[in-house]
Amino acid sequence: MSRIRKNLTDTFGRFHNYLRISLTERCNLRCLYCMPEKGVDLTNNSKLLQTDELLRLVNIFSKAGVKKIRLTGGEPTVRKDILEICQEIKRDKNITNLAMTTNGISLARMLPKLKDAGLDSLNISLDTLVPSKFEFMTRRKGHHLVLNSINKAIELGYNPVKINCVVMRNQNEDEIVDFVNMTKDKPVNIRFIEYMPFDDNKWNNKKMVSFFEMKDIINQNFEPMVRMDDHFTETAKNFQIPGHTGSVSFITSMTSQFCAGCNRTRLLADGNYKVCLFGNEEISLRDAIRSGLTDDEILNIINGAVIDKKEKHGGMFNIKKMKNRPMITIGG
Repeated sequence: MSRIRKNLTDTFGRFHNYLRISLTERCNLRCLYCMPEKGVDLTNNSKLLQTDELLRLVNIFSKAGVKKIRLTGGEPTVRKDILEICQEIKRDKNITNLAMTTNGISLARMLPKLKDAGLDSLNISLDTLVPSKFEFMTRRKGHHLVLNSINKAIELGYNPVKINCVVMRNQNEDEIVDFVNMTKDKPVNIRFIEYMPFDDNKWNNKKMVSFFEMKDIINQNFEPMVRMDDHFTETAKNFQIPGHTGSVSFITSMTSQFCAGCNRTRLLADGNYKVCLFGNEEISLRDAIRSGLTDDEILNIINGAVIDKKEKHGGMFNIKKMKNRPMITIGG
């Protein structure tokens, strides 16, 4: 009997209806936890997914049950045909949510057109509220541009505007209270992310600020947080602070796995398909397309990868030892 199934369900019963697509390996920032200090060797353009190949794969995933797509990078806004990609994806009536994770540097001027093109929701990365610290952590200027993008997103009605903040000890954990203060009167969701290991990002457990420590800091400075009713596929632990317009969340990949409800897989800019952020198994869908396979044959390859997905990742110390890509070439 064939092991291939008709939809993206693994052997643990998890149905994968959420696809994250990295549009490019390029970025206009050089964040410490994402980009190795020595940089990365960019994939030759001829080996990257072309727009028609990308959209063909979106159609295949859509027919297999994918409902949500998140565009990432690198930095997705540096891709010149980003508007065309959004428009084409949103023409697919099976796709009910089109999201984007961005560093916000170029977003403010593009956002009205992106919204018109169908962009439903936004995550904007911001790890510090201090301009000088921003320059150190990203190795670039542009702090005010990110703040402008957050304000523009609020102005255009995105609610909530999700702000991704990777917390690292002795760098920005002293700003946790300041970030939470943003939720008082703004419709923002501050998402504190535990520092995760990727190739050449100098991770160690002493730099990681745990969910439990972050939660204690917040509860010592605000009214006790109230846990929200999270969907079982939710990656974040979500909380509301009484009297605050916005909310606070925690991505606890290191200290409290959420693998049991995982419904996400990843398509990388070079066309490789990755079923787990921390797994090093990849399969080339670009090569499958270019070898002339039919949509059904490509779907069989995708389903085979999903069926082989492990129950959970190996934990923070095992992840540290595993060979994986730098975050910049995986996507946020």
